[in-house]
Amino acid sequence: MQVGILFGGRSAEHEVSVRSARSVVAVLDPERYDVVPIGISKAGRWHAGESITRLLRDEAAGVEVAAEAHAPAQAPATLLEGLDVVFPVLHGPFGEDGTMQGLLELSNLPYVGAGVAASALAMDKVLFKKVMRAHQFPITPERIVLRSRWQAEPDAVLDEIEAALRYPVFVKPANMGSSVGISKCDTRTALAQGLREASRYDRKLVVEQGVANVREIEVSVLGNDDPQAAVPGEVRASRGFYDYASKYLDEGDQASKLLIPAPLTDAQTAHIRRLAVEVYQAIDCAGMARVDFLLNDATGEVFISEVNTIPGFTSISLYPRMWEAAGLSYPNLIDRLLDLALERHRERSVDTSWHD
Repeated sequence: MQVGILFGGRSAEHEVSVRSARSVVAVLDPERYDVVPIGISKAGRWHAGESITRLLRDEAAGVEVAAEAHAPAQAPATLLEGLDVVFPVLHGPFGEDGTMQGLLELSNLPYVGAGVAASALAMDKVLFKKVMRAHQFPITPERIVLRSRWQAEPDAVLDEIEAALRYPVFVKPANMGSSVGISKCDTRTALAQGLREASRYDRKLVVEQGVANVREIEVSVLGNDDPQAAVPGEVRASRGFYDYASKYLDEGDQASKLLIPAPLTDAQTAHIRRLAVEVYQAIDCAGMARVDFLLNDATGEVFISEVNTIPGFTSISLYPRMWEAAGLSYPNLIDRLLDLALERHRERSVDTSWHD
C-alpha cells in the first residue's frame, strides 16, 4: 500500500509537523507500506524525493522542508498520483483547517482524519464555540475581536473586554494550534500585549474567561461512526499554562508533566470520556481527534476547551500516549488510522452503477 505522508506546511506549526511526521514514518511497517513522504515548505511549495526522505530519517536535520534551490517544487496533483491513502500530518492553517482535506476530496483520495467541515469547525475557535453553545455543551464565556477593530479602537476594545470578563483571561488567534500566539493576561497592559501577539497570526481574536483552580484534561478519541475514547490524560504545565514552550521546548526537570491516566474519580473519568465522544460526534469528526477540557478542581465544573483534529504525533504527544495506556500501541494506532481512512472513503464513495 502506498501511503503518502504530508508534512511541513505554511503555518507557524511547521516545525511541530516535521517532528510528528518523523515519528509516524519511523513506525510504519516497510513490509506493509511503501511510504512516500511529501514535504510542504513554509512558502507552500511541495517536494518529494530522497532529500525529503532523508530529512525525516535524520534526527539532526533542520526542520524546514527542502531548500528550494536544490529541489524544484513539484505539482501537488503529480505527487498525489498513485497513492492509496494519505496521512496529512499537518498542524494548523492550510493543513488542519479543511483546506488540505478539500484538495484530497477533489483528488478522490482516502485520507486520515476529519473531513472538510469538521476540520474547519474545529480549527476556527469562533465557529467551534457557536456549535458547542448550540448543543448546550459547557464552554467558558468569551469575546470575539476583529484585528481591524483592535487596531482602530484599542481602548474601546479593552474597555469592553474588561466589562464582560474578569482577569485572568486568555487571548488566542481564532485559527491556530500548538498554543501558538496564546497569552494568559492578568492586567490591562498584558491584555493589550496579548491582543497584539494574537493579531500576528489571525484577523479574528478570541478572548476567553480563565477558569479558577484549573486542571487541563485531554482525551484521545478514535473512530468513524462508532468512536471510542481513551483514558483521559492530564497536563501539568511547566509554566503558567500549556504554551508552546512548555509543550515542545522545556526539558528535564523543567518539562511539563503528563499524567496518564489523569488522577480523576471514576465519575469524572466517565463523564469526561462521554462528553469527549459527544463533542466529536457533534462536529462530525472522523478518524481521530483530541478533545481538551478545563476542570475547576474546586467545584468539579468541566468546560470544553477545543478539539484538535490532527493532534501532535511526536514522541511526547498525548494522543498516542493515551492510546498506549489503553493498550493500543503506536504502530497499531497508525495501522488503525489508515484502516479508518479507507473505510470512510468507501462509505462516502458514490455508487454510479445505476447510470449504466
